[in-house]
Amino acid sequence: MTAIGFCGEWLIFACDKKLVAIHTKQARERFVFDCSTAEKKPTDGKDDNSSDAGASEEVGKDKVLAFAVSSSGNLMALTDDSKRLVLFRCKPSWQCISIRWVVRRCTSLMFNKAEDELLATDKSGDVYSFSVETPQKRGELKMGHLSMLLAVSMSPDDKYIITADRDEKIRVSPLASPHNIQSFCLGHQQFVSALLVPSGHPHWLLSGSGDGTMKLWEYESGRKLQSWDFKELNDAAGSEAQHKFTVCRITSSPDNRHVAVQCERVSTLQFFTLHHDGKEKLVLQSRMSLPHCPLDIAFDPEGRLWVLMDAIDAPLQIYTHRRDFWECDAESPELNRVTEAFKPHWETLEASSRTDSRFEHLHKVSFDNVTAYLQKKQQRLEEQQLKRGRAQKASCNKKAKKDTSGAGI
Repeated sequence: MTAIGFCGEWLIFACDKKLVAIHTKQARERFVFDCSTAEKKPTDGKDDNSSDAGASEEVGKDKVLAFAVSSSGNLMALTDDSKRLVLFRCKPSWQCISIRWVVRRCTSLMFNKAEDELLATDKSGDVYSFSVETPQKRGELKMGHLSMLLAVSMSPDDKYIITADRDEKIRVSPLASPHNIQSFCLGHQQFVSALLVPSGHPHWLLSGSGDGTMKLWEYESGRKLQSWDFKELNDAAGSEAQHKFTVCRITSSPDNRHVAVQCERVSTLQFFTLHHDGKEKLVLQSRMSLPHCPLDIAFDPEGRLWVLMDAIDAPLQIYTHRRDFWECDAESPELNRVTEAFKPHWETLEASSRTDSRFEHLHKVSFDNVTAYLQKKQQRLEEQQLKRGRAQKASCNKKAKKDTSGAGI
C-alpha cells in the first residue's frame, strides 16, 4: 500500500512498513512509525480471537495495509499485515496510544463522527468495532459479508454503516443494529473499491469499482442517481487505452466544491462539481493529465490537491484551483519543505512496492462455456460426417468391385 492523507496540517505518508507524518506549515520534527520495530504479538498468550480457525497462524511482513484519520484530526489509526491495529493521538503531539490485534488482516478503517469508535473491515468480510475511549479493549464483531470487504463509510450522523465487497454489493445497515439491512446499492459489474459520503450531501453516496465506473446513489433507498464510465471518457479524449480501469480513490475538498477521482495506473484525474439545474447533480468539471501515474491523492485543509506520483525526481505535487483550472504550484514553500523531509524515506523503498497493482487479483475472470461447447459440438458433427462420408465411399468402392467382377464372368 502506498497512500497519503492529512491529519490537520500534517501530511501522512504510508508505504511499505513505515508511516511518516510531516508538518506542512512549520519546521517541526517529523513523526515516523516503523511497523517492523513495533511491539510483537505475544506468543504465549491467547487473545480474544485465538480460536478463530487458526487465523492467528498467518505470518505477516509488517507492511501497512490501511490508515484512517478522524474528522477532527485528533486521532489516527493504522493496520498492517502482521494484524496490528495501532491507535495514535495527533494533538498536541504525536503519541502511540495502543497496539491491539485483529482476527484477520484488515482492508479498511474508519472513525465514526463522535470519534469514540473505530471500525475495521477485514478480508473475510467481517466488520469489527474498537473502542477509542478504552484503547486496550478487545474488538467487537458488528456484522459480516459473505465476501471480502474492500471499503467502509458512514453517514455523517453515525446512523448508517456502508460496506462494499468483492461481489459488487454495497450494503447499508443501521449502525445501532447492523444485522438489519436498510438497503443494497446494486449495479456495479466488478468489485467495489471506493466509497465516499460527501459531508455537504449527507444522503448521497459515491462508489467506485473495478468495472471502471463511478456511481452516485441515494443510499437510504438504494436508488442510483448517476453513473460515469471512465474508460469511455478516456477513449473519447484520445487517451491511451488501458486494459482495466479501477477507481481506487474518491475524495472531496473540505468545502465540498470539488470531487476528485483517481483510477489505478491512469495518469488522468477527473474532477466533478455540484451543479444546480432544477435539481442537484454532479457534473464532470474538468480532466487533468499528470506527468506520471498518480499513486494517491488528498486534499489539504485549504482545498489544495496533493498528488503522490511514481517519480523519484518529484514524487509530490500540489495543484490549486484557479479560474476554473487546476494549476501546479511547483514553487510552493510547503511543497519544498515537505519534499525535503519526505525524499529520504521515498528513495529507500523498493520500486515494486509502488508499481504493483492492489486490485489485479480481485478482477473476476469470465469463461464463455457456451461458445466452447458449441465449438466442440460442431467439431464432433464434422468428424461424424467425415466418418460417414468415408464409410459411404468405401461401400461404393466395394459395390463397384463386385459389379466389375460379376460382369467379367
